Amino acid sequence: MLLGCLVALLSLESLCLIAVVIWLSMQAAQTAASDVPTGLALLIIAALCAVWVVLTTVGAARRRSWMRGSTITLHILVFAIAIGSFTGVTAVPEAGWVLLIVAALGIGLVLAPSVTRATARRIDAPSVDDDSSASTTPPPAER
Repeated sequence: MLLGCLVALLSLESLCLIAVVIWLSMQAAQTAASDVPTGLALLIIAALCAVWVVLTTVGAARRRSWMRGSTITLHILVFAIAIGSFTGVTAVPEAGWVLLIVAALGIGLVLAPSVTRATARRIDAPSVDDDSSASTTPPPAER
């Protein structure tokens, strides 16, 4: 249940980042940027972030254990952006609160015991019947 909520949250974040990449692409195409390299760098960074979140979403949907670290890292960065949204000349507190709630929700969901159990790496113990681990031939004699 909580894993499904986490996948839904990550899916929504993926869609939002894809929308940001599309919007940045349209802005770059429509306006004459005063600093083209900076605009291009921002677009590339946003696209890489979108790929990262999409891959994390796919990992969560497939119950991969590595997605927990990726999700925590993602939401710590969202938390930092949220804190930055409260201060400065271009402060937008409303966006900061939304991002803060998303970050707290994401970290809380990924650390929930049911999500941790569902995405735990399964390591099978070798069985007694497995003869591949025991060799029947003696080691070669030293010369």
